[in-house]
Amino acid sequence: MKNIIKYAALLLVIASLFLQSCSTANDNKVAEKNTQETAIKEPVKITVMNPAIANPFVDRVALTERLDTLDGKTLYLVDINWGGPDAAYGVFEEMEIWFNENMPKVNVVVKRKAGSYMADDPALWKEIGEKGHAALIGVSG
Repeated sequence: MKNIIKYAALLLVIASLFLQSCSTANDNKVAEKNTQETAIKEPVKITVMNPAIANPFVDRVALTERLDTLDGKTLYLVDINWGGPDAAYGVFEEMEIWFNENMPKVNVVVKRKAGSYMADDPALWKEIGEKGHAALIGVSG
């Protein structure tokens, strides 16, 4: 009985290999026929996109030099209104409390930028430039 099972298994393996080779030969004929038909048709146009940046990079502006000390200086904490009116303002208020408790010689001013986070606020930037020594501008919360 064991020999019959072995011979049957061997016969199935041989049959599957034969059928697979026939199928592969048929696939090759179909592929060759498709290639010949495609060659007769008009060439296909493809669009290639250039990944290079079309616009030049903006000029980089160096950061200002670090202050030796914050004592006696005015530090602006600026909420840029990203995420809504309450997203960062509370964090900046907490930072102001921390500075008042731990670095009382630093004058901290918390400001909210006018308009959305993408809009410019020249009046605020002018105020910081005239009265401030340092600024933390950004998102938080």
